[in-house]
Amino acid sequence: MVTPVTSYRYRAARADGRIASGRLTAPSPTAASALLLERNLHPIALSPSAETSVTGRRASPRDLAVVFRSIASLVAAGVPLERAVASSAALARKQLRELLLLTQQQLAEGSSLAAALESGKGAVPPVIVGMIRAGERGSRLGPALEQAAAHLEQEAELASSLRQALAYPMLLLVTGSISVGVIVTVVVPRFAELLEGSGQALPAATRMLLWVSGLGVRDSGAVVGILVVGVAAFIAWGRGPGRLELGRLLLQLPLIGSIRHALATSRACHALGSTLECGMPALAAIDAAREAAGDVAIAERGGRARERVARGEPLAASLEREQFVTPLAAQLLAVGEGSGRLATMASRAGALSAREAERQLRTALSLLEPALIALFGGVVMLVAIGILQAVYGLRVA
Repeated sequence: MVTPVTSYRYRAARADGRIASGRLTAPSPTAASALLLERNLHPIALSPSAETSVTGRRASPRDLAVVFRSIASLVAAGVPLERAVASSAALARKQLRELLLLTQQQLAEGSSLAAALESGKGAVPPVIVGMIRAGERGSRLGPALEQAAAHLEQEAELASSLRQALAYPMLLLVTGSISVGVIVTVVVPRFAELLEGSGQALPAATRMLLWVSGLGVRDSGAVVGILVVGVAAFIAWGRGPGRLELGRLLLQLPLIGSIRHALATSRACHALGSTLECGMPALAAIDAAREAAGDVAIAERGGRARERVARGEPLAASLEREQFVTPLAAQLLAVGEGSGRLATMASRAGALSAREAERQLRTALSLLEPALIALFGGVVMLVAIGILQAVYGLRVA
């Protein structure tokens, strides 16, 4: 469960006696005071703020990667962070640009970059905010921004590869469904008009074809309504109370389960490597990996693995034992943990898992494409048989 955060306006004394004011976000006033003390600010006044925030859908990984890469380059060149954020806002689209302008304002008021980005209410993924927060605490903001940009670029590349792989099967499915719909609701009813006055008994295949066509024409609204309601109810269940159960079920399916596991492993290992590289503690890095996995059932396994690590068990062995990552990724993590290069090997495991997921997906699609062609070809063949049998019967008569 995510702890809600509140925006607070503060006035605090600096170590040199000057007064600073600004805004920050925290779960409670006590947490807000603790954050101020971490920044060497002594709270004088702290009150909830009706801060303007940017809300809406999450920004795309590619857009975020461009922005963070720009900020990281400017910071590495010695440009102050506030100016770097303002300059990079020109590269962003509307919603993200608004968030960056708000971030610039909060930075000028004394806020940290992570807290300012968090005010976007989900526009920036929590794993990215966590990486930047870890970099700020370790005085390694520049490398943290580079790692965040690299993580987002890898996420965007993975999503692009999946879309490209799914493009042709989806096009085939849509065009095939439309073609069958036209045949059943337009072509066959016109053919039925020609048979009405024949007075002959029609073949069984033709009667079945006419019945299906009549069902599609007469009751199309009811059929579509039932399908829409059923799909909507299933989606609502899958996103709500049945989300975890559905995730567990999908992981048990042949081929589909291994693809989902490999994809989740890729995202989780990339996040694990990036956060560890930024200096984030192991337990917090596992939390970030669970967040990045994008699969609630895999995240559940990650929670059990985290408990093992908290009890003192090795990280790689815990992740493997709970099947949070694939066996190959677990072996690479074990090598990295033993050699002191866990962050590097985690990133490598993420890259290998992404390639494995893409290979498995292309294998599945290589089976799906001919299956769809055979399915729609079979439907057209049945329609042709029904029509030709009826025409042949009329000609014989």
